[in-house]
Amino acid sequence: MGRSYSLDLRVRVVAFVEAGHSCRAAARHFGVSDSCAIKLMRHRAQSGSPAPAQQGRPPGRGKLAPYEAFLVQTVERQPDITMPDLAARLLAEHGVSAAPALPVPLRLHI
Repeated sequence: MGRSYSLDLRVRVVAFVEAGHSCRAAARHFGVSDSCAIKLMRHRAQSGSPAPAQQGRPPGRGKLAPYEAFLVQTVERQPDITMPDLAARLLAEHGVSAAPALPVPLRLHI
């Protein structure tokens, strides 16, 4: 996922357009794409702020959020449990299927 432009740059682009310049002129002046300047002004008009929208899923809203206590207790009782075993326990006890993170082989560079 890409990163948002800094708030400082976003404010300067908005101010440049609000001073009477076009979005495309602002894009050329500040070295951003035309699309970026246009979308920034659209976002500013809709939200009232040039600040970037929040990215990602809000905490506590994922598929496994209701089972957080179960998962934490299971790991506390058995700290060496593997992710596939934890996923199997979740399926067996709650009927929720979750893809376990597969371990990546550790490669040591000597």
